[in-house]
Amino acid sequence: MAYLIQLPSFSDERGNLTVLDDVANRLPFEVKRVFYIHNVSGIPRAGHRHFETREAVICVSGHCRVSIDNGRIREDFLIKDPFHSLIIEPEDWRTLHHFSEDAVILVFASTVYDKDDYIFEPYSGLSCNPVQQLQANGLGI
Repeated sequence: MAYLIQLPSFSDERGNLTVLDDVANRLPFEVKRVFYIHNVSGIPRAGHRHFETREAVICVSGHCRVSIDNGRIREDFLIKDPFHSLIIEPEDWRTLHHFSEDAVILVFASTVYDKDDYIFEPYSGLSCNPVQQLQANGLGI
């Protein structure tokens, strides 16, 4: 199941500095790919799980919600600061939604992109349409 980790951060009158040095010891996997999500139109993102890929999701600006379902437990996370990273396991069905206009989401992945690693079939009880699933859970868009 997905979980949050604290990232080393330093604050003073100049602002904040969050550090990801020694990434191999900070994240629970070796990083093979980095991407970011920005200028989101309001339509939910993701709506999948993986066979192998683990991800570390950091909101470097703004905020969004991440809904996770691993087939046994459903949990929602509000990611809103660069001091935390949401670690998402391969079996976690993830949907990112309710992005603020200034949201920038940075993602570290344990594998390079492979279209065959994606599972678009949700667990029983989940809608394949993330908008319908969010509305069914009272989260609306």
